[in-house]
Amino acid sequence: MLEIIISILFLIAVGYFVAKNYDAKIVLFLVAFLLLFISVFLGHTIETTTPTGSIWLDPFAKATDVFKMQMGIVGLTIMMLFGFAAYMNHIGANDAMVAVLSKPIQKIRSVYILVPVVFLLGNALQMVLPSAAGLAILLMATLYPALRTAGMSPLTAGAVIATTATITPTPLGSDNVVVAQHLGISSLDYVLKYHAKVSIPALIIMAVAHLFWQRHLDRRAGTVHVPYQPEHSEAEKLAKLKPAPLWYAIFPIVPILLLLLFNLAFINPETGKPLLKMGLPEITLISILIPLLIELIRKRSFQKSIKDFNLFFEGMGQGFFQVVSLIIAAGLFVESLKAIGIITTLTNSLNDVEGAGPILMFFFSGMAALIGFLSGSGIAVFHSFIKIIPEITTQMDVNTVMVALPMQLTANLIRSASPVAAVIIIVASVLKVNPLVIVKRTSVPVFVGIFTCLALSYYFYG
Repeated sequence: MLEIIISILFLIAVGYFVAKNYDAKIVLFLVAFLLLFISVFLGHTIETTTPTGSIWLDPFAKATDVFKMQMGIVGLTIMMLFGFAAYMNHIGANDAMVAVLSKPIQKIRSVYILVPVVFLLGNALQMVLPSAAGLAILLMATLYPALRTAGMSPLTAGAVIATTATITPTPLGSDNVVVAQHLGISSLDYVLKYHAKVSIPALIIMAVAHLFWQRHLDRRAGTVHVPYQPEHSEAEKLAKLKPAPLWYAIFPIVPILLLLLFNLAFINPETGKPLLKMGLPEITLISILIPLLIELIRKRSFQKSIKDFNLFFEGMGQGFFQVVSLIIAAGLFVESLKAIGIITTLTNSLNDVEGAGPILMFFFSGMAALIGFLSGSGIAVFHSFIKIIPEITTQMDVNTVMVALPMQLTANLIRSASPVAAVIIIVASVLKVNPLVIVKRTSVPVFVGIFTCLALSYYFYG
């Protein structure tokens, strides 16, 4: 009973500090160590691969185990994808893709038909630019003026852009890579077999909800659509576009094309398995060497091209700092909860409960939504518990996907409904309005999306 009280208090403390915008990974890391030492004090054994010989030093050995595990193929994959994205952004390939995709938008005459089109298009762009804040900056600088010229109200355009990075079913997403690892499958298999079945219908329903909600609020506000007069806006200060040929737009999607090619095209007809075994790290290396060679030819400067390629390694460092370090801290926190016995207690208490699957689904998704709304991101909560979800669901004979998938999707969606999220603050600052004004515009589509994800996850996997 004492262990349960301590665990609950620590969970509340973590939620409080994350909601107060303390660095989530540092909070999780420090709390994890504190819990591990409390576990030792209460007489619990810390299981490690290499025991130190002293129970008081075993928490450090456990931390080392977590570092080794998370710095493996998953950590490397995430870091390389971040490096690839950084290089694509530097050479202007991401800007070229936005420019290419923006051209068809300018031909659409109906302002409100543009709403779902831009929403779905923006989410597609998340496949090549995973950062919600980075994508918002780029779109506010490039797409926003085009939408205003078409007659779209500032708040409608801002709300659509604020929800562009949500739940795109991409095998390149770091969260999809992590979930796939814990399910023991490839990220492509996870996206095609599970994620897309829920996320694609949810995105379509959100797009429709966006249309009706934005039109309703515009009419209620009596918004007058006037031609947009370009000026030196905040968005232009936020993003300095780098000129690049429009055909550079193909580079950001090369990893996806190669992933599909190796996994779907080169198939052994007898076994049904891929003939070539290419993981995401190998595919990423191929994908980044192609534009490097093109840059060498186009710029005719070996020294400058090599210097620019440093962005790949800098991006890898950012990947470690932003995501992998959080996964390590979250993993250590979960290990501390296991050490003190709370996971076993939770599993045993729900073992005989009828309908335990939906209870777990709503519990984990609700926790991600609450912390995500208060802190601006539910991803920290998601990474904290994704490791133990398979363990709990296996013991309770519950489909792991039914619990893990809606929690993952909720953690990503809730960001666009939080007034303290970076993406909301960026859009609000460009439009010079209170973040709550943007949240009012995004909240209905976001919560429609969350409800749809929960319902579809239960329908398909319950």
